[in-house]
Amino acid sequence: MLSITHHMMRYLFLTCAEEESLMHAVQATAFGDPTVLSLAELPDPVPGSGQVAIDVTHAAVGLIDLFFRRGVYKDTPGMPQPPFVPGLEVTGTISELGEGVTGFRVGEQVVAMSQTGTGGYASVYVASASQIVSIEGFGIAPELAVSMIPNAAMAYAAFTEVAHLRQCESVLVHGALGGLASAFPGVAKQLGASRVVGTVRPGKLDAAKATELPYDRIVDSTRLSEELGDERFNIVIDPVGGEIRTQSLAVMGPGGRLIAAGNASGDWEHTVPDNRLWLGSVTIAGFNAGAYLPTHPQVVRPALEAARTAISAGLGQTVVDVLPFDQAAIAHERMESRALAGRLVLAAQ
Repeated sequence: MLSITHHMMRYLFLTCAEEESLMHAVQATAFGDPTVLSLAELPDPVPGSGQVAIDVTHAAVGLIDLFFRRGVYKDTPGMPQPPFVPGLEVTGTISELGEGVTGFRVGEQVVAMSQTGTGGYASVYVASASQIVSIEGFGIAPELAVSMIPNAAMAYAAFTEVAHLRQCESVLVHGALGGLASAFPGVAKQLGASRVVGTVRPGKLDAAKATELPYDRIVDSTRLSEELGDERFNIVIDPVGGEIRTQSLAVMGPGGRLIAAGNASGDWEHTVPDNRLWLGSVTIAGFNAGAYLPTHPQVVRPALEAARTAISAGLGQTVVDVLPFDQAAIAHERMESRALAGRLVLAAQ
């Protein structure tokens, strides 16, 4: 009888342990529209050497998540294939340290960037210790931290490593209220830019007037030459792409640098006439954090710390709407409507 009881207790213990080891996650079960997103229970990921496990409180919803879900990059080697858990950026508390991790502790509140661009829409997330930064003591709300710190880190890397922003230079940012774009004005000001101007589509001009982001001015992107007149910029940040990329050349001075940082327009066929680069003495450089940062790991830590400083100083105040994880499909629908004037974040329940 004692033996039976012992085995029953062991079975119950293992069953409970197995239940506890399952995390809640949102999976993309196929490529397609937002309806392919569904809740699932998956085994908890375990941190390996140099990694940490994070109990996620918030995960940001970004345009790259939509591209992955639609299958825009499905034929590119190394890109996620269904079923996968979307999510590039999370905040939460460290629950476990992998072998060799120092400088962090269990229970510490952190923001993490993904090396793969996936995994964030889950209650547990494993990150490389090199891709996280503590936010304890900095007075940053977790939903704002996950919305802005990773993007501000990317902006810092783009400005310092690719655009080589110098003191007192001027910056133009297209899609000014977008997830990535919204991080650029604060970092530009932190690095000494003299003037930062943003552009938005006409439907977002009212939201632009109300923003707390540190732009000196925000203008209608469909009236670029009329709005800007003779003003010329040293650096243009373009996460939008399409025709506005070519139009930007007309508002750049000699020695200007245009950073192609995305393609929110969805125009994958657009090209820029290269003779205009020569005639205007301007440069176009691409910046894709997913490609750049893994090959330049020494940039990540200073970028994250600079981003944390900028956001804690109030240089990234943007509108953040928070939805529960089980409304991930609704979050994607709202992203696709292009009616947003800030960030969308999923919160663990």
